Amino acid sequence: MTTREFFDELYIPRRIGRLVEFPISSVSQMYHFVVLKLKEPRMRLENGILIISIDVDVGNKELGVINKGKNDANIHRYLSEYSVGEIEERAFSLFIDCFNNFEIPVTFAIRGQLTEVNNSILEVLLKSSVKHDIGSHGYYHRDFTQLSYNEADNELNMISAIMKKFGIVPRSFVFPKNRVAHLDLLEKYGYKCYRSHGGFMNDCMYIEKQGRLYDIHPSLYLGQSTSPILLKRILDVAIAKQAPLHVWFHLWNFGESNELIEKYIDTVFFPLLQYAKKKEKSGTMTFETMLSSTKKLDEMLEPRT
Repeated sequence: MTTREFFDELYIPRRIGRLVEFPISSVSQMYHFVVLKLKEPRMRLENGILIISIDVDVGNKELGVINKGKNDANIHRYLSEYSVGEIEERAFSLFIDCFNNFEIPVTFAIRGQLTEVNNSILEVLLKSSVKHDIGSHGYYHRDFTQLSYNEADNELNMISAIMKKFGIVPRSFVFPKNRVAHLDLLEKYGYKCYRSHGGFMNDCMYIEKQGRLYDIHPSLYLGQSTSPILLKRILDVAIAKQAPLHVWFHLWNFGESNELIEKYIDTVFFPLLQYAKKKEKSGTMTFETMLSSTKKLDEMLEPRT
């Protein structure tokens, strides 16, 4: 087992009853704080930026019924697609209210198959008071490294065709299971950016050009044991280094009940966003989505006359 495989294994969710916990989270935060603080920045922006991207692996329990359990292995090691969709329905309504109340745009990477059901997350996002970045997370949430060129091409074509009916042209892509492949096809279908593979040893604060695409590199994964104090200190590092802090999570990460999800939002997300809003007001940082951050980079890279 390589060092990377060892640390990636630590990120695999452990089952506690029906709940899911990422035991490495607290260790990971401390490691990230130390390493990100000591590392020389690979890029400097005008100020720090905070990017939040959210993986919507299912989004609606009805998909579990439609797929008849055949897609479970592509979604989660322990929970059925139906169960994940049920949890995500609860979590989404609470998180979207939080972001809209703070007037903070984020990237929601959703499955194309969500267009097949009524009352989906997609409909809520289209009516949102805040213009969020609606990105793609595959059509069926299949591992792209296991798809042939033609299979991947078909998935991306299905996404583009179905999203077009809703007036959406997705430009941000989050690979299912964070397994990157077929970047040339992302370019073909007009994507501007993607989130590459991170992990305990590879997370950093930078954005870089890969061909015609931008890799909006992940900085920190958020789990149930996230420390709000360390999270603020890591944001301070990004501000001091004028770098992008890109945090991400799954909607199913924080428990099954409204009470558990609300507790996480109240104790972790609310303090973070409140703190970040103060920094935004002081002019030391901005909130960006994956897509809007590419526009900042385009402006930086434009030749000056």
